[in-house]
Amino acid sequence: MGMMNSFTKSFTVAVFSVFSLLIFTPVSAQHGEGETPAGAEPKKEGFNAKEVIFGHVLNSHDFHFLDIKQKDGSVHPIALPLPVILYSPQRGLTTCMSSAFEHGHKVYNGYALLTDEIIAEKGLDPKKYSNQQIVPVKGEGHEWEIDEAVKVYDISLTRNVVQMLIGLIIFVWIMLRIAAKYKKGEGVVTAPKGAQGFFEPIITFVRDEVAKPNLGTKYESYLPYLLTVFFFILINNVFGLIPGSANVTGNIAFTVVLGLISFVVILASSNKHYWGHIFNPPGIPFGVKLILVPVEFLGVFIKPMALIIRLFANMVAGHIIIICLVSLIFIFGKLSPAIGWGVSPVSIGFTIFIYFIEVLVAFIQAFIFAMLTAVFIGQAREGSHDDHHGDVAAAH
Repeated sequence: MGMMNSFTKSFTVAVFSVFSLLIFTPVSAQHGEGETPAGAEPKKEGFNAKEVIFGHVLNSHDFHFLDIKQKDGSVHPIALPLPVILYSPQRGLTTCMSSAFEHGHKVYNGYALLTDEIIAEKGLDPKKYSNQQIVPVKGEGHEWEIDEAVKVYDISLTRNVVQMLIGLIIFVWIMLRIAAKYKKGEGVVTAPKGAQGFFEPIITFVRDEVAKPNLGTKYESYLPYLLTVFFFILINNVFGLIPGSANVTGNIAFTVVLGLISFVVILASSNKHYWGHIFNPPGIPFGVKLILVPVEFLGVFIKPMALIIRLFANMVAGHIIIICLVSLIFIFGKLSPAIGWGVSPVSIGFTIFIYFIEVLVAFIQAFIFAMLTAVFIGQAREGSHDDHHGDVAAAH
């Protein structure tokens, strides 16, 4: 396992080193060249890997699949528009489909959809305005200006929200069908079949390897939550691997909500022994307590942060590596078509390899989130190492 982790880290560093060298070196050179000389043909814009990567990782108001370049040089995007819901105290409620903005090229009902190109063209502050942000404007066509006097609340169904709802609906539907079969006696007096045979070992694994060892005799009280968290993360991880889909678990807002829910459950499970060990550790000299108590108290908040960042970072990193490997084909293809074709088999081979690893990571990250949540709940509920072992022994 150690050799595998070392290989994975080394491979990741190598990929990002090559990718950074290929991407950022030409960009720096272009900035140093200045403006295009008079009479010279404008340089054709090359493959923008940064736009592709962030277009996949970040949230948006549509499911974008590909762009078709027309004969006249214009680009026609192929995308599935999603509902846009805006509320402004000054302008009231506005609803439409995201296609009404024509990917940022049109103002609709006093609102404009920002893209990286428009932010650069208008000279907007990138720290204040971001890609896919909808802003209130005054004016029409390309001459509009942002209306700072208008406040707008964007409650649109973005692709992360839509995909999360779709995944949740499918998961609930599957579980309700499985529950109905158990009520009929299928899988109870007979061997489980179909979806029952797939999910039952996973549920048993979470119960026996996650809940019981960490929660002891009280595992049944927390098992529904642990199973919900595990499967909810798992199904969103798996859906995120489908080409053209959204990377929901790679969205920090998603992981923050999950982390905060776990934080509330951990605090609700705590007792006086837990807080006593934090603010007055037994058997520790007073001078050491002055250092240890603040560290232990910060640990209460660091635990959910570990859940949030671990899931977010791992899911984003995997997707970025896959896109970087695919992007190498187009980057080398811009240098020379022959080199592009030569790199293609190697790039595709590594992409498939990493993709299968990501399938494994989808399960591992769901398991780790549920496991750490159970560990933190167990620590908060017991508050004593000896009590914890006694409870586990009673459970067995």
